[in-house]
Amino acid sequence: MTISAQKLNDEAISEILPFRIAIAQSDLDDLQYRLAHTRWPDALSETGWKYGVSLPYVKELVSYWQNEYDWRKHEARLNEFPQFVTTIDGAQVHFLHVRSPEPDALPLILTHAWPSSIVEFLDLIGPLTDPRAHGGDPANAFHLVIPSVPGFGFSGSTLDADWNISRIAKAWAELMNRLGYEKYGAHGSDVGALVSREMGIQKPAGLIGIHVLQLFSFPSGDPAEMADLSENDQARLRFLANFHERAGFNAIQQTRPLTLSYGLTDSPVGQLAWVADLFNGFGDHVDFINRDAFLTNVTLYWLTNTVESSTRLYYENAHSEQTEQGPNATPTGVAVFGNDFKSMKRFAQRDNTNIAHWSEFERGTHFAAMDEPDLVASDLQTFFRRFK
Repeated sequence: MTISAQKLNDEAISEILPFRIAIAQSDLDDLQYRLAHTRWPDALSETGWKYGVSLPYVKELVSYWQNEYDWRKHEARLNEFPQFVTTIDGAQVHFLHVRSPEPDALPLILTHAWPSSIVEFLDLIGPLTDPRAHGGDPANAFHLVIPSVPGFGFSGSTLDADWNISRIAKAWAELMNRLGYEKYGAHGSDVGALVSREMGIQKPAGLIGIHVLQLFSFPSGDPAEMADLSENDQARLRFLANFHERAGFNAIQQTRPLTLSYGLTDSPVGQLAWVADLFNGFGDHVDFINRDAFLTNVTLYWLTNTVESSTRLYYENAHSEQTEQGPNATPTGVAVFGNDFKSMKRFAQRDNTNIAHWSEFERGTHFAAMDEPDLVASDLQTFFRRFK
């Protein structure tokens, strides 16, 4: 991978440098070779997703990746947006910084999920930064900061130990301060939801509110909490129990991320299948997300060799005593999507004392910014409008 970076000015040395994606052709040729020489498992036939990602599904997707997918096309699209790198707390942080043409736009930092990347938010950039051009109200415009989480994607694989949610939240506050934003909001899903909520707990100067797609608040074990649960909440608990039965990735990444990374780092098909399980809801909602967008995300992980450094985040969070401590009192907006883990308001309000906005949608996945960007954009605008 080739990185092009130039000094912004004398004062910005070692602070913020322009960045452009320029993957070496030899890296793309190596990927093609590995795809062509995949050794496939002798899996049982006609089992669907019972034992994991369906073999016919993966073979068909790999064929598309090898013969039709065009990385250069998507690399060019990513390079349409201003990108930068900076060093915060010893870690390289890559980020998109897309300013709105509206001078009074509200700054907003978007944090992606695992196993996702900055690709998650590409379809939000236009509607959020320039709503006027997309048939919307220019008063709802945002200046967007979209970082790659340390250890993910173009932030690179070189990462010290102990980078957990709390440390990332502090880094984001420093990034927004470094960019000169005195007032801003935060949004995220999955890892991004955890980081945004942690920012709400830390209350850095300038943070006015957070918006998330999940609040991971669960029963504490107190029988009183379970009294008079609605049928809807009982269904949500059953969904959660079903998720935990199949979420082996969580246990592995919290305990043995390095062991996992040997196989995924050496095999692009192994990496694709690992990521596809999460993107497809363990087979419950297959191909809700555009295949090119999905493969751009997988290819980005492959080309940056960030499997180990990204999965390690789960270990760091599981072994940290600093993450998600105390209630979140920052004004909070929540958008719950139909094909995702569904936050339960009773428990969410226990841990987040200032929930000012709550939306529920019948459709949309864990990566709703990719499969339902219009709904996400509209909900962000609705929630943050109160701060303008």
